[in-house]
Amino acid sequence: MVLDPDSAYLALQAHDARFDGRLFVGVTSTGVYCRPVCRVRTPKRENCRFFATPAQAEADAFRPCLKCRPEVAPGYSLFDSSQALAHSAARFIEKSVHEGEPLAMPALAARLGVTDRHLRRIFQASHGVSPVDYLTTQRLLLAKQLLTDTEQPVTQIALASGFDSLRRFNAAFAERYRLNPTQLRRERGTAPSNDNILLRLAYRPPYDVAATLGFFARRQIEGVEQIGADSLRRTIAPTHRGIRLSGWFSARFVADRNEVHLSVSPSLGPALGVVMQRVRQALDLDADPTLIDPVLESLPIPPCPGMRLPNGMDGFEVAVRVILGQQVTVKAARTLIQRLVDRYGEPVETPFPGLDRIFPTAAILAAADPETLGKLGIVRTRVGAMQKLAALVASGELSLHRHAPLDSTLDTLRALPGIGEWTAQVIAMRALAWPDAFPASDIGIYNALGTRDPKAALQLAEGWRPWRAYAVMRLWHHLETST
Repeated sequence: MVLDPDSAYLALQAHDARFDGRLFVGVTSTGVYCRPVCRVRTPKRENCRFFATPAQAEADAFRPCLKCRPEVAPGYSLFDSSQALAHSAARFIEKSVHEGEPLAMPALAARLGVTDRHLRRIFQASHGVSPVDYLTTQRLLLAKQLLTDTEQPVTQIALASGFDSLRRFNAAFAERYRLNPTQLRRERGTAPSNDNILLRLAYRPPYDVAATLGFFARRQIEGVEQIGADSLRRTIAPTHRGIRLSGWFSARFVADRNEVHLSVSPSLGPALGVVMQRVRQALDLDADPTLIDPVLESLPIPPCPGMRLPNGMDGFEVAVRVILGQQVTVKAARTLIQRLVDRYGEPVETPFPGLDRIFPTAAILAAADPETLGKLGIVRTRVGAMQKLAALVASGELSLHRHAPLDSTLDTLRALPGIGEWTAQVIAMRALAWPDAFPASDIGIYNALGTRDPKAALQLAEGWRPWRAYAVMRLWHHLETST
């Protein structure tokens, strides 16, 4: 929900990054809408109109600022609003746009278990615009980012943004932004200077970069990922419009700008929307510390302002890592996963020495010989759990991403032999990005809370809702870094 106008104007005057992505200002004298962090001269109060989303600003005929670029602002946290269904719909819309897939509103309503009319009503009440207008805004903002940051042909950008024809893309772009795509490229100035694709992703401060990268570094798999003091590189193989692509990206934190600068291999050009969304989820760039940190002040450890919930680049990969991490140390799990990657990982070329493998696909692991897997040191029950999971993912019967239906996905996971409540909750936390996941029987949680009783742990955690997964991450971080 947007702030009251007077508070919103104060945030704008202060260029307060805490409200980035939650507040947008339309300037009536220019017809442009900006982020609160925009560094142009602050407009007069009487010329400002305030909005909670870009879609609301565009519905009032404002066009996005070419300097602060609203398309790179952080998005919503899952619990930004009590309107959970409307926000689930928004997430599905964003997913379809970034994956370049068509999305019909009746089909979305059916997926959410409501009528098309009810979806339109609650969406309008929550977001201030219709689902179709929200969809159009998301498509155009993605296109604007690709036009600004890449040299991709306009036709390819139109398709990547979900438009089924160049004519319709040009018409929508000109109608909303009052310039055509070619004009926008002229406005941006100097074109990107190297062959790799460079993109910007913003986040809300504070952000504990060291904690996030430290979490990844302690679990780093050689060949797949490389973690530095302020950066993360890794291989990735997303699917875009049914076609599997492979390549790499390098994400570098630029703390003084509250941004991550993302370099992506040209081979992933058609799937840039997917890559950006996965990086946003993996680094938890859409989290809002102003909502999370106050709830977790009662944790029995020193405060951890801005600590995020690191996720994975691929839900299946995360689930395999969790299964192999059952009842063993982080170091032992890392050894098993490394052996799995060395044996079944797909080779890929990158410009970085030692970064040359893609994590094995579900299809490969589902078809692997169980005895060969056992020789890697993986015990029989975990081989069985991993292969049953891989078969479901490979067949499309199970999807592991933050847009997947939570309850049915958890039920499917729990029904698999070798996957108990702890495993299901950690997968929900790191693959489904569920911020309230809580593996109550985790030994680390026991140690941090001074109990061996799951019921007692659950009772203590009630005060941390709906951010219990963030509490778990802080407890783990405290244990891993204080010994």
